[in-house]
Amino acid sequence: MVESKKMEILVGGKTVTIETGKYAKSATSSVTVRCGDTMLFVHCVVSPEPRVGIDFFPLLIDYEERMSAIGKIPGGYNRSEGKASDKAILISRLIDRPIRPLFPHGYRNDIQIVAQLFSYDQENPADTLAMLGASAALSISGAPFEGPIGAVRVARVDGQLIANPTHLQITKSALDIVVAGTHDSVIMVEAGCKFVTEDEIMEAVEFAQVEIRKQCEAIEQFAKDLGVVKQEFVDPYDMTELRNIIKETANDMIFDAYHHFDREYRQNKLDEAKKLVKEKVEALPDDHYIKTTIEETGIDFVAEEFKAAEKKIMRAMILDEGVRADGRKYNEVRPIWCEVGVIPRAHGSAVFTRGQTQILSVATLAGPAMAQELDGVEPEREKRYMHKYIFPGFSVGEVKALRGPGRREVGHGNLAERANIPALPSPEEFGYTIRVTSDVLESNGSTSMGSTCGSSMALMNAGVPVKCMIGGVAMGMITEPGREPVVLTDIQGIEDFLGDMDFKVTGNDDGITALQMDMKAKGIANDTLRRALAQAKEGRLHILGKMREVIQKPADDISPFAPRIFTMTIPTEDIGAVIGPGGKNIRGIIDASGAEIDIQDDGSVTITSNDKEGADIAMSMIKAITFKPEEGMVCKGKVVKIVQFGAFVELAPGKDGMVHISQVCNERIDTIEGRLHVGDTVIVKVVKIDDRGKVSLTIKGVTPEEAARVQ
Repeated sequence: MVESKKMEILVGGKTVTIETGKYAKSATSSVTVRCGDTMLFVHCVVSPEPRVGIDFFPLLIDYEERMSAIGKIPGGYNRSEGKASDKAILISRLIDRPIRPLFPHGYRNDIQIVAQLFSYDQENPADTLAMLGASAALSISGAPFEGPIGAVRVARVDGQLIANPTHLQITKSALDIVVAGTHDSVIMVEAGCKFVTEDEIMEAVEFAQVEIRKQCEAIEQFAKDLGVVKQEFVDPYDMTELRNIIKETANDMIFDAYHHFDREYRQNKLDEAKKLVKEKVEALPDDHYIKTTIEETGIDFVAEEFKAAEKKIMRAMILDEGVRADGRKYNEVRPIWCEVGVIPRAHGSAVFTRGQTQILSVATLAGPAMAQELDGVEPEREKRYMHKYIFPGFSVGEVKALRGPGRREVGHGNLAERANIPALPSPEEFGYTIRVTSDVLESNGSTSMGSTCGSSMALMNAGVPVKCMIGGVAMGMITEPGREPVVLTDIQGIEDFLGDMDFKVTGNDDGITALQMDMKAKGIANDTLRRALAQAKEGRLHILGKMREVIQKPADDISPFAPRIFTMTIPTEDIGAVIGPGGKNIRGIIDASGAEIDIQDDGSVTITSNDKEGADIAMSMIKAITFKPEEGMVCKGKVVKIVQFGAFVELAPGKDGMVHISQVCNERIDTIEGRLHVGDTVIVKVVKIDDRGKVSLTIKGVTPEEAARVQ
């Protein structure tokens, strides 16, 4: 057997084991992470040479789930896992976001981390274990990773904060928050909450930091025990002279562009300035260092350094002048206008416009059978609320082919979905499956928060009885060493791109429903985070006020174009009869009525139909199948057979009773002919049901009052 090295970390009272040296030895580094029976393999490969011709850090994170992890074969025609699920994409992003800021500027070596879930006890969530495994694998790879990081999920159960809770504990908690960071600062926060306060968030973050420090110290010791030597990275390209050219040629023009608050003017001025810089570079001798380096590497250093000059001027404006790129103060929200009911045939729709960000959200209602089935390893098997975020090229003035959602779109859509879930009614209160699509019509920062606001208004316009309105705001931050950080409310695109933080907060007037924080700097201090949360609440309340100018409460009724839901209950022993052999009976009901039918194990039946007539047909057919006569019952029936001593009356398909000749009318008759005919509809009362189930009926025993009730 090969020799392996193992370490253990206690997280929330549970032992997490990390082992290396046993598997995947051709990878740069590889670790096995286990907690309970949840086990992942996390592999890291670091390219020895930088990739040519790129101006970004090529970090690739892949999280993969194997259905064999829970002892299942995947569904679908091919019985294969296929493309990554939304959940897997979200976990890939969760791993990426705290790691990416911790690599030095100019590092361009390809790094790939593959986290594979091979065993899942459906008790201990795999996402934070995957993050911890990625941190460990990077730390022992020798790459110039400025970590390690730790990651922990926090929930509150019975008033106590718990680290890395089980799935069951998470469902009982109003707080579900994942925090990642280094020894001394937070880099990423991801949360779904049920209206928790800012103070509760900070308490959870500070609780998580204790666990994170323990993880970081353990991983550092693990790397030390393995004798890992971390690569020292120095940017090989000295562009000091290019920076001087930009400063001499374009600095005043960039300054003017950023002090002119019209976006189009700024862009034209910046394009003009960049053109002048490129002309200066083109005029340099062919053997000049700048030109030869650009040619050899394929890297557009002009664009890279020009952007750095923009960043410096924009940040100085905020720090020194207290003025942002569009003229706003640090805590000011851009102008907002909204409208609802803009799409005639949609069940609900809304447009949310904030500055140059505009979202069209459309809500669609359907029956419970349209809930999304989840073929994954998580305990959750279906979703009754879905949100899809769509970001086309035209929203930023670009030509881009329309394709399926990328990782960014999946992440933004999930954030807006998570934000609105706590406000939704329960299935018992509102049995519909709900889907909202948010199309970005124009984008200049925080489209996910625009989608959150647009979705909330579209749901209200659709008549969904939501508990409250949900709004969201994106916060930013500008930091410089030795200076107090400036927190920005409602960041626009350039402040996100050139700033140090993207911190999104959603909720109602009283509490938070979702959080997502990403850092471009190497962390945020707790005092600054607390200030950002307080400032976000002010911004959120302002935005909610603007939304309420358009819609204050859910519509009194759903759209006339939305299907109607009707419910009934049948005995559980009759479920099989309604479904029929191979689904024959229920298919017949659907074909005859045009309704959508959903039957639960407890006998509750939901009938979804676009018209009441179809629902009535479905309910009648189900009642007929489940009909059981009882003594004293009065009901309508059809005469199906005449015999000498009476008539047989069908009470329901396959269920009939006998009206004896003596029970047809009050006077004595010798023959039934002329009194009843096959096909007649009669009102009868059940007189007796014998031991063999034979039903005796009476016509003459029905009182006028009883007859009136079943007319």
